[in-house]
Parts: sequence; C-alpha cells; structure tokens
Amino acid sequence: MTDPGMSVAPYAELTFDADGDVDGGERDRLLGLTAGRTVRDLVVFAHGWNNDRSTATALYRRFFTPFPALAPAARIGYVGVVWPSMRFCDEPVPDFPHSPAAGPAAPGTLDPGTRAALAAAFPGRATVLDDIAGLLESGPRTARELEGFGTLVRQLVAPAGAAAPEESAADTADDGVPGMFSRPAAEVCGEFAEALAGLGSTDGAEGFALPDLRAGALELLRQATYWEMKRRAGTVGERGLGPLVGRLASAAPDVRVHLVGHSFGGRLVSFALRGLPAGVRAVRSVTLLQGAFSHYAFASGLPGDAGAGGVLRGREQRVGGPLVCCFSRYDAALGTFYPLASRAADDDRSLAGVDVGRLLGPRWGAMGHDGVQGVPGVHACTLAGALAAPLPESGWVNVDAAAVVRRGGPPSGAHSDIVHPELARLVLAAGRIR
Repeated sequence: MTDPGMSVAPYAELTFDADGDVDGGERDRLLGLTAGRTVRDLVVFAHGWNNDRSTATALYRRFFTPFPALAPAARIGYVGVVWPSMRFCDEPVPDFPHSPAAGPAAPGTLDPGTRAALAAAFPGRATVLDDIAGLLESGPRTARELEGFGTLVRQLVAPAGAAAPEESAADTADDGVPGMFSRPAAEVCGEFAEALAGLGSTDGAEGFALPDLRAGALELLRQATYWEMKRRAGTVGERGLGPLVGRLASAAPDVRVHLVGHSFGGRLVSFALRGLPAGVRAVRSVTLLQGAFSHYAFASGLPGDAGAGGVLRGREQRVGGPLVCCFSRYDAALGTFYPLASRAADDDRSLAGVDVGRLLGPRWGAMGHDGVQGVPGVHACTLAGALAAPLPESGWVNVDAAAVVRRGGPPSGAHSDIVHPELARLVLAAGRIR
C-alpha cells in the first residue's frame, strides 16, 4: 500500500479514467486497509493539472511530508488521486523542475513534452494535433488562419459525436457557451495575447511585452484543453470518487474522510459530494487549494437571478465539518485567464488595456481567485488567522492564502504554489486532526 519513496505511511493511490472508473485492485487494497483500526482519519488529495503519475506522486510526497510531525498522535492514512489531466510544460511550478521531456521550443509553439502530453490526453486525435502544431510553427496571423486554428482546437477537445465541452463543464444553472469556443477566434486570441503581454513575457521576465498573436493562439489551445480537464474533474468526482467514499463508509464506518483538491482537483472533490450515496456522512472536511471552477458553484442564488444557483447548491450539507476555500491574488491563471476563458459568447465588452478581473466582475470568477461566493454565512479570514484560532465547526471558510501562495511566473502566476507547511496545517485544522 505504500510507495517506498513516499514521505508518509500508510499511503495509497487511486487511479480513475476519464469516465470515473477506478482501478479495481487499488480500490480493494484501500478498502482492505481502512477496514482495520489502524486509520482514523483518511486524507484524500486530488491533483489539478499535471503531466503524469510521477508528477502527481511527487506533489503528494512533498505536500504530505509535514503531516506526521504536525499531528504525531493522529492515525492518518493518505490517498493520492490520479486522474487523466495534463498541464503545459512551459508553465513554471514553484519547487518543481520543468519536465525533462519538455525540450526547447520557440515562443508560442508546442514544446515536445506538451505535445506528448496532449497526445496522451486526447488519444486518437493525432492528425488534428499535427495540424495545430503546424499552424503554431508557421505563426497564424490573419483572421482566416486564426479561425482555422480555432476550429482545430475545438475538434481536438470535442470531436464529432462527443459532448461539447461547454455543455459538460457547467458550474451554475445559467452557464452558457464560453466565448472562446464560439466567438471569432481572432478576437479571442487577441485578448489572450494582450493578457499575456500585460503579465510579462512567458519566459518569466517581468514587465510588459508587446502582444503576440501566436502566443495568444497557444493560450487558446491551453485554455480549451484545460476546459476539458475541468469537465473530466467533475465526472471523476461524481461518478468515481463520490461512490467510492460511499463504499469506504460501509466498509469502515469509523473512518473520517478529509477531501483536499488543488485547481481542477478542487472541482473533483467538490463534485464527489454530489456523487455520495444518500445518508453517507463520512466526509468531515473539504479543503480547496486554488480551486479552478466557478466561485458560484455552491451558490444558493446568482446576482440578478435569485432563482438560479450553483450546480452544487446545498451539497455542503453532506460535509460533517468545515469547507475551506483558499485563494490568492497572485494566481494569474484564475485571476486573468479563467474569466477570459469562461466569459459568455454574448459578453462583448472590450478588454483592451484594462484589468480583466475588474472589468468582467464577479460573474466569471473562480474559487481560487476570491473564495466561494453566493453562500450565506461564509467566515472570512487570513491564513494566519485561520491557523491562530479554531475554524468554525461547519460551513464555508474563505482563507486568503496570499501570504504563502505568491510565487510563479507567467502565464499561471502562483496557481501551483501550494506546497507549504502552513497549508498542511490548514488541512489538519479543518479536519480537527490532532
């Protein structure tokens, strides 16, 4: 059950496919482990975007390292969820080296590591991927070339006969077609290019750079593929992890489950609440680290439409403890690109030369940008405040984690800067694990 290279024990991994089906052998080994009396609290962590199992395991190894010293008397078991997602290799991740397979690439083009990751994430679309890579190499410039590129991107993430990504990644009752899939591709690529220029060059240098349409096209590809990862996360959570937690509760009714999710993994563990069998009360805390889904996903009503709400409305009642949502203003992936990618097709406001989040307002905001919204009775505090006093026994807690979640260059900023002992302490505090 324990990887000899893992920092904690007992540790198990659970592998899910894109449809939410779990590896049967791993499931049975976990159920066997928790059926004994050696584990009292089970911390289940779901990664966001990454390239492969080794990257996910490395994250879990580093994040879990402080736990035994922080709670030496606790009987903790650890689970790392592995699900089919990917990240682009050009994104700097604090404390983690770039993938050795990434290799050099011209700005705005696909490096070998990212191309291999795309091929693995979207099997059977090699021809479309070749055409996308070719257009990026030549540098699409005209509206016609960019429109052709946008068509290819849509074919990559939603081939003929498959569910369109905008129809399967809804977080609220009134989510519509994201503009990046339906508006003229030249406009979308231009907006992404301007946003990148405002953040500085993608090689990590600070300052303002001139907009580059090829970089904007690459960003469209990045955001479209991440939208598919977002959809998968919901599927894996609802159809895979939620029912499995139900089975675990039957096999080991005394085990307390604590769900932790980073980025799209936050969406995965949140949708697991929707997949829990009726009556299951095993989940005792939820901690979202830079959650990459709508901050209105749990809302009881939306601004201007009290009758519409989040698709997870009321699901917090399935948790026998607090739900903690960490956010940081240094997260450019969620503060800039998430609202750009999420905005509706009919949102035609010009974004030239302005702060994206400020202009678009809260409608397209993400959990990890400003915390959960539209839910009554939310307790708000800084990370220091959350660690200085006991957290509420139930309900939502918004935690400003910018004091530690602050490192990272363009285009994602501090989105993946989550390996900190303070955040490990927060997970333990949320679960009252001592």
